Amino acid sequence: MDELTGGSVTVLGIPSDENSSFLRGAALAPARIREALHSNSTNRCSETGIDLAVEPRFQDLGDLDLGGAGAAAERIEATISELLDRGVYALSLGGDHAITYPIVRAYATKYQSLNLLHFDAHPDLYDVYQGNPYSHACPFARIMEAGLASRLVQVGIRTMNPEQRSQAERFGVEVVEMRDWRPDYRPDLEGPTYLSFDLDALDPAFAPGVSHHEPGGLTVRDALRLIASVRAPIVGADIVELNPQRDPLGVTAMVAAKLLKELAAAMLQTNSVGS
Repeated sequence: MDELTGGSVTVLGIPSDENSSFLRGAALAPARIREALHSNSTNRCSETGIDLAVEPRFQDLGDLDLGGAGAAAERIEATISELLDRGVYALSLGGDHAITYPIVRAYATKYQSLNLLHFDAHPDLYDVYQGNPYSHACPFARIMEAGLASRLVQVGIRTMNPEQRSQAERFGVEVVEMRDWRPDYRPDLEGPTYLSFDLDALDPAFAPGVSHHEPGGLTVRDALRLIASVRAPIVGADIVELNPQRDPLGVTAMVAAKLLKELAAAMLQTNSVGS
């Protein structure tokens, strides 16, 4: 970490699935995403022409040592805070979606007016899920009730039940449900933006290797087009909820690697003149 330079984008694996419901397995994801990224079947160049294989501002820190049981959140927040103190932008690989809460806690100390752009099939706004307020079904409730974000925009949503709809109204969340999806949708974002990408935002036809299959989702191209449209500085991002145990052919890992390339490039480009 001592060799990191300000303005770089750093990949950090966060192999935690202790707050998953239904299935475990997301803790295995960072290694699989890196394997796909470095596969000889493709290269590390983004569609915008940034070759991460030779880009000095792109670095990989490996996986975070999460310590003992129950210590993950504190280690995540402290590590992200240290990266931000060094002027580094973090691109985190989950793990389940519970990791986003401690990451955003760290970001909120640096960015007083932070936008969140959240791709997901699920709003993840439960107050408590299966007795756990820190479940991967709850991170955005924790974020919004703590006032860590000035704006939360969610896209890909297709599982809004009455409780989560009420929570969205309570917190003023801007929800773009899939039933209302338009391929030309573009979020009007200004100021520092954190992007959180749950792979089940994508239709299972494109990303079968997730724990929660929700038909009727985004295409990969829908997601890439929307990411490319963001002109606000993307100061951080995460890719979460790959479950390699449900991805025997590595299709979803390759999708995650594609998203990693395009997100890293977008972060470098949107921050090239400062945030």
